[in-house]
Amino acid sequence: MNGSKGNAAFNASEMPDGRDAILNLNTACRMLPLVQRVVDDILVGRKALERLAPEQSRLDRHKRDLVWQERQRRYRLQDEAAVTEQRIQHALEELHTLGLAVLEPEIGRVGFPTLVNDRRAYFSWQPGEETLNSWQFADETMSRPIPPQWWKIEESAFSGKN
Repeated sequence: MNGSKGNAAFNASEMPDGRDAILNLNTACRMLPLVQRVVDDILVGRKALERLAPEQSRLDRHKRDLVWQERQRRYRLQDEAAVTEQRIQHALEELHTLGLAVLEPEIGRVGFPTLVNDRRAYFSWQPGEETLNSWQFADETMSRPIPPQWWKIEESAFSGKN
């Protein structure tokens, strides 16, 4: 849909430059259940790290004065934090492998790459949303609602109607 002057997002499926995925609205919606689970893993991991941080910080500040039990606890917290950070990194890599962008990591907002009027854009989703509701240009932060006609065009593309 690279030559189109209209909205290409609804039927885009090329991979320009041989590497960047371009997703249509239907494909992005089908990916959503997997993406929801991956983002949930990331957010759960980040909450776990936040929960561990105060105790880990306290034990690190007093590491020279700790009794053996406290040292053991410090080592266990370090190990748990390292494993959790690794899980988060694997989840982020999974999103990257799917061709997706993490738009706002602190809330888990994800972008599904597409084209709108020959410009890079994202359909976006964040936890708490049931489906894709918004989109934005790749070089902007302003989120816009997905126009109802994009959904209608998607439906007609898959039913064979024009």
